[in-house]
Amino acid sequence: MPELFTRLPASGIGSMPFTDPAPALELIATYLPLLPHWPQLPKRGRMEYFTHQYLTPLVQDGILREAQGKWFFAQEAASWVEDLTAFFSLYLAAAEGEEEARRRFAPIPEAASGLYAFLDALRLGRFPRARWVKGQIAGPLSVGLNLFDPEGRPAYYEPQLRELLVKCLVQAAVWQVEALSEAGLPVVVFVDDPVVGAWGTSTYIGLEREAIIADLKEMAQAIKQAGGVAGAHACAAVDWSLLLAAGFEILSFDAYAYFPSLLPYARELKEFLDRGGLLAWGLVPTSPAAWEETPVMLAHRWQAALEELAGRGLPPGLVRARSFLTPSCGTGVLEPDLARHIYALTAATAAELLADPDG
Repeated sequence: MPELFTRLPASGIGSMPFTDPAPALELIATYLPLLPHWPQLPKRGRMEYFTHQYLTPLVQDGILREAQGKWFFAQEAASWVEDLTAFFSLYLAAAEGEEEARRRFAPIPEAASGLYAFLDALRLGRFPRARWVKGQIAGPLSVGLNLFDPEGRPAYYEPQLRELLVKCLVQAAVWQVEALSEAGLPVVVFVDDPVVGAWGTSTYIGLEREAIIADLKEMAQAIKQAGGVAGAHACAAVDWSLLLAAGFEILSFDAYAYFPSLLPYARELKEFLDRGGLLAWGLVPTSPAAWEETPVMLAHRWQAALEELAGRGLPPGLVRARSFLTPSCGTGVLEPDLARHIYALTAATAAELLADPDG
């Protein structure tokens, strides 16, 4: 993995509360110049919801159809077998590097306006200080539990439908790595899968640990094979061993609200950091609580967390050297003024930690 930084940078998770990419890109360029990300803009409409952005060929080819605000696999269609055959042929062509097939997995501009605006901004040199660029894509569990079979059962439970959506997400991730790589900078892509937290709960008792790990691993491997660095983001108290076992190189977590959820995995985290893994600390809350926080207060919170990890065998120097900062989650559902404050607070907290030799 390329060296990420020589100073503590800051980045964002993805979603932002704007309907126009321009103010989002301006905010990113101002506060996250070293590790900018493309802005996902769900307030533009449902097409930009992160669970729907990367399903282009499934929708265009009629495999997925919308009804009453939900997306269903069209298994009852007379052309279902032919449609499946066509999709897997497209997938294989894309996997073999056929350019036109790969482009079919790109999100349409109406579903990812911020991504295309970001790519244009990179071409125009509007992020001159960028050391890396960051993208993001929804994970298979978060998508698969929000798509349904004709009877209304979440698609993730059915192996054939799960394979369809995983293969679609894999090639969408590959396309994104290649598109972002055109800027000539290293690329990191986060697989955002907060619904991983559903595993082990009574509501989703049918989920299988091995299947979740296998699907996440397939996405992580595809990102790495395409030349990117694979990160995983979850903004809840999830079973972190699932993500650690999937081969991700960055673990992004809500350090503000859920830091204690990491502590049971201290041994695995130490191994992860020792082999070059990175931690993306979501230290800045993405809620009105951000109005009450200051960079100094958040730096104290960070120091307390380092001390807890040190007590479990993780040297503070190792953790500091393998960390960067983000907001705890996306800001897409917030008011714009709060999102601006959160981005400014993230940058200021990173600067505070740099200024504090113990931070």
